[in-house]
Amino acid sequence: MSKKPTTPFSKSELLPQAEMLEVAKRKGKLVIGIPKEAHFQEKRICLTPDAITSLTAHGHQFIIETGAGEAANYSDTDYSEAGAKIAYNRKEVFECSMVLKVEPPSLKEIDLMNPHTVLFSALQLKTQNKKYFETLAKKRITALAFDYIKDEQGSYPIVNSLSEIAGIASIHIAAELMSNAHSGNGLLFGNINGVPPTNVVILGAGSVGEFAARTALGMGAIVKVFDNSIAKLRNLQQILGTNIYTSTIQAKTIAKSLRRCDVAIGAIRGKLRAPVVVTETMVENMKDGAIIVDVSIDRGGCFETSQLTNHKKPTFTKHGIIHYGVPNIPSRYARTASVSISNIFSPFLQHIAEEGGFEQVIRYDKGLQSGMYFYNGILTNKTVADWFDLPFRDINLLIL
Repeated sequence: MSKKPTTPFSKSELLPQAEMLEVAKRKGKLVIGIPKEAHFQEKRICLTPDAITSLTAHGHQFIIETGAGEAANYSDTDYSEAGAKIAYNRKEVFECSMVLKVEPPSLKEIDLMNPHTVLFSALQLKTQNKKYFETLAKKRITALAFDYIKDEQGSYPIVNSLSEIAGIASIHIAAELMSNAHSGNGLLFGNINGVPPTNVVILGAGSVGEFAARTALGMGAIVKVFDNSIAKLRNLQQILGTNIYTSTIQAKTIAKSLRRCDVAIGAIRGKLRAPVVVTETMVENMKDGAIIVDVSIDRGGCFETSQLTNHKKPTFTKHGIIHYGVPNIPSRYARTASVSISNIFSPFLQHIAEEGGFEQVIRYDKGLQSGMYFYNGILTNKTVADWFDLPFRDINLLIL
């Protein structure tokens, strides 16, 4: 007598079954152009050779204009050995599907781009005009301002990184100016036995103010920080791990502190223009040979006597006070700034590629969306629209 199977198969199980295959996410290979910066005294570059090496290993292609990295001490050979193609024609670089720049492109550079190019650069709203945005619209460019891009924590990584450089640099610049016997007081920035320590006033307790204070304290200075945000002042005390003089912005208190200080750092931003918190009268009452480094000069400056200067002629003297008003301080340290920008850009680019390309990732990545101000020629940034009286569309209605 035959045994019945203990686990009989049903008819449906005996029929051929559809095979379920796992569909791998298709990676997008990027073709990226990096032109040489043509803006006055701009020395930075978006990606270092090390970053190019890492990204080309994942199949991405780079076309870099000859001499693009020279100001940051990177040669064409460095980039060529990293896997990039060196272009001797600017048009070839701007014809790439994605273009990376530090400064916003000029109108002539936009003309070199192909329609629907993806552009990463700074926005620098205060220096733009209506024609610039109209030209981007005509070319149907998708443009992202890297200074508006957010990370997972909701902060602005590139802005924060460049602010750290500017804060540290402001103290080193002040120290250099102080020690110059022909212009400064011939003082050494620091705290030498038997010599009164350097007295530093910092206006603003954000990233620039934090790193300026950290650097000044490390050099032995007495530091006073002013800001109207008690939360920022409290946070600064905790971060620095030491008690420093802090105060809200009050005219009498600031005037008194400025009369005694050797160095004053302006690091107040403001939403549109930096508020002027130091009047010309306050500057007149400062010590002869004192130093003002107005880091907020790119937003108009927070000292009434501040004026724009440049890296070739960085200072001017008014009322016996030496003023430093260069708006692009990180470019003075081009190599450091380039490495810093590159370290932030590289993961973004790799993320875009791994998700299948820009069009795929922009649908859900809120951090990149926050940096976008044009999508295929349509303005998506309300601030820009209000500023220049241009039509605006919500990005969420365009990428569904």
